[in-house]
Parts: sequence; structure tokens; C-alpha cells
Amino acid sequence: MIPAPFEYLRAGSAEEAISLLAEHGDDAKVLAGGHSLLPLMKLRLATPGVLIDIGELRELSYIRDGGDHVAIGALTCHRDLERSELLQHEVPLLSFTAHLVGDPQVRNRGTIGGSLAHADPASDLPAAVLGLGGTLVVTGREGSRHLAADKFFTGFLESALAPDELLTEIRVPKTGDAGWSYQKFNRRAQDWAIVAVAAVTGPQPRVALVNMGPTPMRAAATEAALVSGASAAEAAELAADGTEPPTDINATPDYREHLARVLTRRALAEAGVA
Repeated sequence: MIPAPFEYLRAGSAEEAISLLAEHGDDAKVLAGGHSLLPLMKLRLATPGVLIDIGELRELSYIRDGGDHVAIGALTCHRDLERSELLQHEVPLLSFTAHLVGDPQVRNRGTIGGSLAHADPASDLPAAVLGLGGTLVVTGREGSRHLAADKFFTGFLESALAPDELLTEIRVPKTGDAGWSYQKFNRRAQDWAIVAVAAVTGPQPRVALVNMGPTPMRAAATEAALVSGASAAEAAELAADGTEPPTDINATPDYREHLARVLTRRALAEAGVA
């Protein structure tokens, strides 16, 4: 398939990209790694009139120690997340999840910011950041604002980003001694998850689900059960409560609910919940 005609603009800085977004409004889309946007354009599911290429903005590619968190530039590719010694030590869930994204070509080109901004409920990294309680820094002409991951994903392929805003940084809390796990079920190693679960234990356990609704979502009933002292098996039985799993050629909603319970039980057990 061939995309609809569009104007191509390359931004030389984050400030220029934001200015171009403000100028062209809803008619513009940001191009980072391209692995999410370009397939939609080829299928004519997205037809932006203006494409703003930010792929060369190295200022937005970094992984830094922020004290109680790790700060990650939005243009950091999945491969860098996977190989980062800082993440492996301080936020191993994110590093581990990154190595499950697509194939080496995708991981070397795709970016964490692009994955989050695309807001696909079947993607791995949005659920991982949600499970970690991450914060997303978005920047517009009026300055920056900080959004909790819980507030960022608003609908299917929709986020809280305004048309003139750019996702610039992701901040994930260090997990310390907390247990963690990412369980992914798919048909082939490089496929999207049919269902996946990200779990982080501790005083305030968080469990996030992949492909169980129109957005990446938390298993709220499971989290509440864990706080109340439930076992891994008991809490996992509640994993599908309040979800809206889709139906497609890979699975029915009932099958996805079953997978959510099974994968949550495995994730909690691996994370150290008895």
C-alpha cells in the first residue's frame, strides 16, 4: 500500500518540532522510528497532511540517573533500553520488557516515546511504564507538564498529548528490592502480545495488563487484593475484573480473560508473592 500524499518536514530541535506542531495542528504527525505510524499510513488508517521527522534529535536520546528515578529521553531506542546497565540495575522490568519488543531491526529503530505516544493497548512498553508508575514529560509552547502514566492513555490509540505537544521524557521510579515480572503470551516470538502482564510488588503493588481493553490498563482488583493480603493465586483470579478484552483472529474475550488470570498468577509468583 502507498500512503496518501503528505508534506515532509525535518525538525532540527525539539523547539522547532513543537513550533511546527503548533503551526500545522491536527494535520501534523510526528515521525520518530516510524514502526507504528508508517504501517497505519500505508493502510490509509492515518492520513496526516504533514509529517514532522524528529528522528535525528539526539538531544532526546539518553538514559540518566535522576536520584529516585531514571530519566529516559523519548527518542531512546528499545535496544538502548535493553542494554542499559543503569536500567538493568535500577529498573530491570523495563530493560527486560524492551528485549521482547519485535525483532532486532525494530528494537534498533523504534523509540520508547513513539511507542508510548502511539498508545497501542497491545504494546509492551506502555504497560511496563504503567506498571512501574512512570511519569511522562510533555512539552509545548507554553512549557512542560508532567503526566502520570495512569492519566496519559485516554482511548484506543489516543493519549493526553495536545496537538502542539511533544513527549520529551519518561521518568520511571527505581524499583529497589521490589519483585518484578513481565509475562507475555503470543503466537510467535516477534508478534504483538495476545495478552501480557507487568507486575511490580512491594507495599504498593502494581499490575498492568496488555491487550485487555482499549488502553493499557491496571488490574485494580488484583492490586487491591494483594494489599489486603491475598495470595498470588487469589489475587490473580481477579485480574480480568473490569477489563474489556477485544476479539480478533487470535483470541476471544473469554480466552483473553483466562490468559490474564494465568499470566498474572505466573507474574506474581515470579515477583515473589506467595
